[in-house]
Amino acid sequence: MSADDAREDTAPEESALGDTAAADTAPVDAAPEDGAPDGAAEDVADKGSAAPEGTSEEGAPRGAAGEDDAPEGGRRRAGLGAALRRIGGRTAAAARRGRALPATLAVATVAVTALSGWLCAEVYEQRAQAQRHQDILAAARQSALNFTSLDYRHYDRDSKNVLKGATGDFKEQFAAQTGELTKLVAANRSVSEGQVLEAGIARADDRSARVLVVADSKVTNKAAPEGQSRTYRLQLDLVLEKGRWLTSHVEFVG
Repeated sequence: MSADDAREDTAPEESALGDTAAADTAPVDAAPEDGAPDGAAEDVADKGSAAPEGTSEEGAPRGAAGEDDAPEGGRRRAGLGAALRRIGGRTAAAARRGRALPATLAVATVAVTALSGWLCAEVYEQRAQAQRHQDILAAARQSALNFTSLDYRHYDRDSKNVLKGATGDFKEQFAAQTGELTKLVAANRSVSEGQVLEAGIARADDRSARVLVVADSKVTNKAAPEGQSRTYRLQLDLVLEKGRWLTSHVEFVG
């Protein structure tokens, strides 16, 4: 074998040894096969996994998230404003009711007072009218009883009783006839015992009244010693004088 052949045979071995040595002695920080340094790859990985500064964790830009939240915030503010307005309206209504309550109570008090006064006046008027009617009927009954009850034995007393409850024309006429009647009654020995059966008011006001009276009497005299029954229907007009109801006119109506 020649020297040249020997060199050719050993050349590949040396080349292979040299490659192996180069590989063994290569720096640990050698770049990976894609040609990028390990540190740079880690930085890239970190940057790729971290969200960009202007974005959210989901990768959406912060500005976009703010824009999505804007309608919800507006709705919340609108709802709060509506609630405040409702509260304000209720407060104002309550204030108006509070102001109106005293006025309402005052009006109600005035109305109740006026109604009470009117009712009291009505009750008083009714009682006064009832009392007035009682007084009128009592006066009419007594006047009719005096007029139909005469006794010749004490005619002077009986005639005075008639005049005591009389006034006006009736009093004048009866007083003018008293002397003549006294003689007539005494001559006939007349006795009349009257009794009032019924009495009713035909009309009445504060100062005058008209009363219808039904009365009967038993009359005895010389011509009828056993007595005769007579029935009288009288119409009496009365007037109020000095707090007393007096008969101003008597008329036989049946």
